[in-house]
Amino acid sequence: MTLTKLYDYDENVQMFVAGFMSGSGSNLRKIIEHELKLISEQGQSPYHVSVIFSDRFDSKAPEIGRDYDIPVITRDIRGFYKKRNAPLKSMGVRMRFDNETIEALDAFSPDVLAFAGYMSIASPILLEHYLGVNVHPANLSIVDESGKRKYTGDKAVYKALISGEKELRSSTHLVTNEVDGGHLLMVSRPLTVTDPEQYARDHELAKRIAEHYQNVLKEKGDWVIFPKTLEDIALGRFARDENGNLYFDGEPIPSGVRLE
Repeated sequence: MTLTKLYDYDENVQMFVAGFMSGSGSNLRKIIEHELKLISEQGQSPYHVSVIFSDRFDSKAPEIGRDYDIPVITRDIRGFYKKRNAPLKSMGVRMRFDNETIEALDAFSPDVLAFAGYMSIASPILLEHYLGVNVHPANLSIVDESGKRKYTGDKAVYKALISGEKELRSSTHLVTNEVDGGHLLMVSRPLTVTDPEQYARDHELAKRIAEHYQNVLKEKGDWVIFPKTLEDIALGRFARDENGNLYFDGEPIPSGVRLE
């Protein structure tokens, strides 16, 4: 068996990260702040956010770029489709969009794309060109009877609450063509759900409280494991075998690195 690191660590070379975002970019801010914290505490960071990319002109990308002196590329995907009179679901147009995005990013030589609240589906051409990492507000190691991941999509926290889950976790994973379907990298420490039985009984209550839990989970989960995952990739701790299975420090992690 041959293991190939997701990134070959070199203490003299930083792993360049392109932050992909569509909205507020709160996850991206935490990634940048973690980089600065490592520099402050250790004198250097193994990764560097070299560029920010946004698919929306009304996102906070320019503000984040200004705050941290990072170049920003903005290409509004809605305008791109409108100009071509095409529906947003057209993957052919999406591939053209992503191909032009690759051309724009190449000047910044990113090694990894951090999907920090990026709302567009990445086309195969983008994922073939770069390694993509995403964070999701659910424990993606939980599967149903058929082996399918149970809490994918934008209502993951609500789904977990009505299922009576006693704790919530966030997950980082490699980005693939399947939404929330890539191999797991890291799973956060648990966030305890108070009286989970009541949410399993009362779905309306669960719907009202889901946003609260998602916000707390973002702080306790997403903002911890997303920067940490990028740091560990940059340090060469993650690798994969010929079948794409992931390893951490040489040990298999079929359910990701689990923080307790």
